[in-house]
Amino acid sequence: MRTLGKVCVCALVMTWSAAAFAQDPVKVDPAHYKVVVDNASVRVLRIAYAPGAKSVMHEHPDSIVVPLVASKVQFALPDGKTQDMDLANESAAYTPAGTHNPHNVGTSKIDALLIEFKKPAGKATIPTSRAGMTMKVLAEGPEAVAYRTTADPTFSEPAGTKHDYDQVVIALNAAQMSLSIDGKPARTTWARGDVVFIGRGTAHESKNTGGKPIDYIIVAIK
Repeated sequence: MRTLGKVCVCALVMTWSAAAFAQDPVKVDPAHYKVVVDNASVRVLRIAYAPGAKSVMHEHPDSIVVPLVASKVQFALPDGKTQDMDLANESAAYTPAGTHNPHNVGTSKIDALLIEFKKPAGKATIPTSRAGMTMKVLAEGPEAVAYRTTADPTFSEPAGTKHDYDQVVIALNAAQMSLSIDGKPARTTWARGDVVFIGRGTAHESKNTGGKPIDYIIVAIK
């Protein structure tokens, strides 16, 4: 009976320890993490830290981070170590699942988007080129590839266009691009940092209506 009690106490302590680390940043630190997109495939978070701001220990699944400004962050890890990271403006980086406590140790704000993956890596083929669009790989992980893309003035996708991969589309500048997804009214104007999700197999239609090149980061999910 005494042994069973010790086992129960030990299990409870282990559960509390795991819970202390496995925290959702949106719940434990809503001042710095806001949900932009949340569906069965991904959750996209907008991250904002003033200079000197610090979070609390929390956890993320496999993710790709897209910084919208240049900044410097220090991560405190559960084992007591720290890790410094420079975030380049309009870059992308794959980050495997883990637990950390970020601290903005730079002199500028942190403004970034984090695409968290909810599913294991799929088998969709991610294209290396698309008509009317230049594509440069910024980051790659098991689940997805992040591209910096430029849609030229003639870029368009006809009604009924479908892809066999999910897309998280992030605008890098104010733009005029018409995008209609699944027959819904078209989005026609974009601001820097706007995010749209296009699901695999979902019919959509798009057209550059601004007459000039438009820059995006697209995270294509397998």
